[in-house]
Amino acid sequence: MKPETSLKIKEEVKKQFDAGFLAVARYPEWVANIVPVPKKGGKVRMCVDYRDLNRASPKDNFPLPHIDILVDNTANFALFSFMDGFSGYNQIKMAPEDMEKTTFVTLWGTFCYKVMSFGLKNAGATYQRAMVALFHDMMHQEIEVYVDDIIAKSKSEEEHLVNLRKLFERLKKYQLRLNPAKCTFGVKSGKLLGFVVSQKGIEVDPEKVKAILEMPEPRTERQVRGFLGRLNYIARFISQLTAICEPLFKLLRKNQTDRWNEDCQEAFGRIKKCLMNPPVLMPPVPGRPLILYMTILDESMGCMLGQHDESGKKERAVYYLSKKFTTCEMNYSLLERTCCALVWASHRLRQYMLSHTTWLISKMDPVKYIFEKPALTGRIARWQVLLSEFDIVYVTQKAIKGSALADYLAQQPLNDYQPMHPEFPDEDIMALFEEKLDEDRDKWTVWFDGASNILGHGVGAVLISPDNQCVPFTARLGFDCTDNMAEYEACALAVQAAIDSDVKLLKVYGDSALVIHQLRGEWETRDPKLIPYKAYIKELAETFDEISFHHIPREENQMADALATLASMFQLTPHGDLPYIEFQCRGKPAHCCQVEEERDGKPWYYDIKRYVESKEYPPEIADNDKRTLRRLAASFFMSGGTLYKRNHDMTLLRCVDAKEANHMIEEVHEGSFGTHANGHAMARKILRAGYYWLTMESDCCVHVRKCHKCQAFADNVNAPPHPLNVMSAPWPFSMWGIDVIGAIEPKASNGHRFILVAIDYFTKWVEAASYTNVTRNVVVRFIKKEIICRYGLPRKIITDNGTNLNNKMMGEMCEEFKIQHHNSTPYRPKMNGAVEAANKNIKKIIQKMTVSYKDWHEMLPFALHGYRTSVRTSTGATPFSLVYGMEAVLPFEVEVPSLRILAESGLKESEWAQTRYDQLNLIEGKRLTAMSHGRLYQQRMKSAFDKKVRLRKFHEGDLVLKKMSHAVKDHRGKWAPNYEGPFVVKRAFSGGALVLTNMDGEELPSPVNSDVVKRYYA
Repeated sequence: MKPETSLKIKEEVKKQFDAGFLAVARYPEWVANIVPVPKKGGKVRMCVDYRDLNRASPKDNFPLPHIDILVDNTANFALFSFMDGFSGYNQIKMAPEDMEKTTFVTLWGTFCYKVMSFGLKNAGATYQRAMVALFHDMMHQEIEVYVDDIIAKSKSEEEHLVNLRKLFERLKKYQLRLNPAKCTFGVKSGKLLGFVVSQKGIEVDPEKVKAILEMPEPRTERQVRGFLGRLNYIARFISQLTAICEPLFKLLRKNQTDRWNEDCQEAFGRIKKCLMNPPVLMPPVPGRPLILYMTILDESMGCMLGQHDESGKKERAVYYLSKKFTTCEMNYSLLERTCCALVWASHRLRQYMLSHTTWLISKMDPVKYIFEKPALTGRIARWQVLLSEFDIVYVTQKAIKGSALADYLAQQPLNDYQPMHPEFPDEDIMALFEEKLDEDRDKWTVWFDGASNILGHGVGAVLISPDNQCVPFTARLGFDCTDNMAEYEACALAVQAAIDSDVKLLKVYGDSALVIHQLRGEWETRDPKLIPYKAYIKELAETFDEISFHHIPREENQMADALATLASMFQLTPHGDLPYIEFQCRGKPAHCCQVEEERDGKPWYYDIKRYVESKEYPPEIADNDKRTLRRLAASFFMSGGTLYKRNHDMTLLRCVDAKEANHMIEEVHEGSFGTHANGHAMARKILRAGYYWLTMESDCCVHVRKCHKCQAFADNVNAPPHPLNVMSAPWPFSMWGIDVIGAIEPKASNGHRFILVAIDYFTKWVEAASYTNVTRNVVVRFIKKEIICRYGLPRKIITDNGTNLNNKMMGEMCEEFKIQHHNSTPYRPKMNGAVEAANKNIKKIIQKMTVSYKDWHEMLPFALHGYRTSVRTSTGATPFSLVYGMEAVLPFEVEVPSLRILAESGLKESEWAQTRYDQLNLIEGKRLTAMSHGRLYQQRMKSAFDKKVRLRKFHEGDLVLKKMSHAVKDHRGKWAPNYEGPFVVKRAFSGGALVLTNMDGEELPSPVNSDVVKRYYA
């Protein structure tokens, strides 16, 4: 290093040392060299070569803003203020343990950074994270942030002053400094990341253009690549770039012998001429569709993304793109090249097309079949999946101006186009969510969608509770229908699912504008096929206290769309359905799935019978309905005044009216020879007997659903109806669970037959004692002696409903000591699960320790010791250590001294006492660690439990059946039903507990949990 450079380095080191940025490093493990970089004015920038340190450092993937999005968000404002952080990275302190890793060596010593240094791998991501944390509520509104660059933007001077004042107060609060030499305030345009932003739009930086214009002719391959690299930066603005650059690209081909010639010189001159007047691009305006002009040729494609202005008459350019097809892509058919080009363009323009509807305009009309054809194959099918996330609408070509420009781009594509690659190219800064309004917090939401393709039709829905519990539904449609019919079917499925869950306040979301606007009454329903759907859903809507319908973009309805697509593409197999998804198959439209009474006194087949007899149509019938009636009547036959339906095997089925159908259903289901079969079996049996009506299968299913015996003898519902409610103690010995083990046979040699067990919910410490009988006096004496006198007054005691644990004496003691006494639900031991688990473990330990099976009372203290000194999974520690702050000394540690015993044996009494004090001082930390471990353990248990939940909510006034208790013997023995009732829900609590009354209004003696009841259909 030259002496004068060394002196400048010394000056820079001294400057940073005096500023508090550096510290002297001694014996560092990491050392880096410095790299002096000359600056203007003869100064030197001191850079540190951290390549080895960066290779060893993990990557921080915090995203930087997408440059195109950041520039677009900044343009179209009237006033700007551009600010730059003063030594921005140096305003963030290094962690003390990482300071020595930044050590660098100079002739004047070794130094390390006390602040974040330039050149570190994660410096940019760290600084961006800090800026997002400080200004997240202002970003994308009043300001934009890119690392240490801050841009304030506003529409007026008054608004600009308010924004700057708010920004400066935030900077002052967090002591961030700006570089006044690089700050500009209150300007109408300015430079941002190499672009010029203003109210007019986005322009190329004139200095960048000037640098290109002043470049000498490139003579070497490296100079040519450097020149094209600079042009690549402005490719978004210049559409003619590719044709002009073609001679230059030839110089870069392998084994190329050409040199700089007249064609290259002409291209070089034309490029400079084009840069004299580059276009101005406009960022897209939210809420308006984008227009994508695209032309496909044999070897290339071109496109221009534009948008109409406020008048809707003038188009403004947003982005120019062109691409040269590869050798393989040139062999594609025209439709395949179109798909390939559209996928490439949508990937490049992803940040725009995800948030806008895009009108695709192309001379290639078959491209519309990419969006209309339900199912494709090969590479087009894969491209169709990639394009499905965008809202692309094919529009017939009308404007030639934009298309001509796209044609020109296609004819002159840019070879080997490489876009700019920021550090994290496709990431957003954050996600913004709108907080729910108070009035919407009690509302349920449901999302629906329908799907139609060549494999079939399917519908899907997702029901979401106010506490964000999601329940998916899906069904495959077994009949032909249009896309709009599939959407209505999905809406009917969604609304019916909400009704089954006893929802009263509902918000319905769908991506079909036609269905939503028709259900709102904003659009008239003229299609005869959709009229009955609308009427059916309107009738269902009367069940709710409040229901509203909302239209959403397709990209926001992905879950329901996925369920519908799944149902449409897969056939149900006899081996079962998908787990956690109710997969159905619907054979008839939704509005026909429920038989109504014949309101006009005429049977369902009246119009068909009249047409078969006399070819008469009902009055005021539409032409489409006439065609439908003729199609239906073709499969019916009259004989002696009776209407028959021809089956597929040409057998005749007699058509019956509603009264006859109900009589047949009752006779087949619960008549003299009725077997209470399921609805599908009943329908097939009636069909084999030679009878038919339109809604035969659904009527049979509804009848079975309401049959009292079928409900009472049905299999038990084992899926939990609500999420797990975890229970934990806030501190040691504040909450105890008490239970009794016994009677134990054979009894102990001292006559004891019972064990009274108590467990602390926090430390899992267990106290237990054996007794001949556990009376109320024994229980009270045990609580006072073993709990209160040893561990203090508890806040809460949990027991079951035994009389020895619930009596007047127990109540008086709890009232005297201000203890809350809680009871678990009868025959539900899991509500006092901690003590039940302790009982099981203690019994297992005693079983393995006893010799004569009458000495178990003597083994009880040893079993308790083993339990207390074993690590409990729920706390990650032993109960002994959480109570006493140290681990117990085990017998084998005395026989074979452990390191702990050896270390303590040499301590003096004062030293041992000090060690014990230290252990007691650290006990709080152990308990906090156990608390954190316990909460994580409970979260894992809750997560596993909640996966099995099938949400069932009950409300006041609902009819339910209750599981028969196995603890109570029934005189019917094996012929006893699984459920008893019905009962009426008097009160429903949030945790799942229900207070029931019988049909006479008498309240049951104790509440029950909702997992032992199911809904009763009358």
